[in-house]
Amino acid sequence: MNDVPHLSEDDLQICRSRAQQLLAERASQADIAVVTEQLGRYPRGIISVAARCQQCGTPLVVATRPLITERVKHPTPFPTTFYLTSPEAVKAASHLESAGVMVELQELYGEEAIAGETAAAQACGAAASDAVETADSGEAQGDNLERHRQYVRAHEMYLAVRNELARELGDSQEHILNISAGGMPTRVKCLHALVGHALAMGPGVNPVGDEALRCMKHEFDPAVCRCTLKVADFER
Repeated sequence: MNDVPHLSEDDLQICRSRAQQLLAERASQADIAVVTEQLGRYPRGIISVAARCQQCGTPLVVATRPLITERVKHPTPFPTTFYLTSPEAVKAASHLESAGVMVELQELYGEEAIAGETAAAQACGAAASDAVETADSGEAQGDNLERHRQYVRAHEMYLAVRNELARELGDSQEHILNISAGGMPTRVKCLHALVGHALAMGPGVNPVGDEALRCMKHEFDPAVCRCTLKVADFER
């Protein structure tokens, strides 16, 4: 059964397989220790490490269960399945947000894309003839729609992974149904969440997260170790 009706069966299978992998590869005590240090608190609801530094293996992103029950008074719904923990990645994402990159990505991938309000669409054909302007505007609008479709797909894949985790763990999603993270599918609100999704799922799933990773490569790159905390230091 497809719990996310607009998602293709191929994409759904990718999400189910990823969820099963996360469940099979539970976080070790060393992982939990380093993530606790990264966050400055115990990572409640942690399932596994969803992305690691490709050089030293230190956690970059953790997968969290949909309903947190440990170390809380009452069960707490938690929609952010993929939580960015790397201090270096968090800092880089914050720098992009401060630089206005999030606003630019909102224009390209968010609601503006389907409303035809992107800066590219507004400027398109300004110095050309009416005929060329119309054709170029139509092409730009087509690009905008395709980018927005990719962002909607990322939202649906986020939900599909969480659905599988919830099913296997017996967690209720009553209060977070159709809520993903980072503002998807209409807004770009939190690059930390979108970068976490991109790192956890790999390239080609979250276009905004992928673009943010490209923009921050000089400061954070999962293939280049800049980790100040290393999981090896917490292993016994």
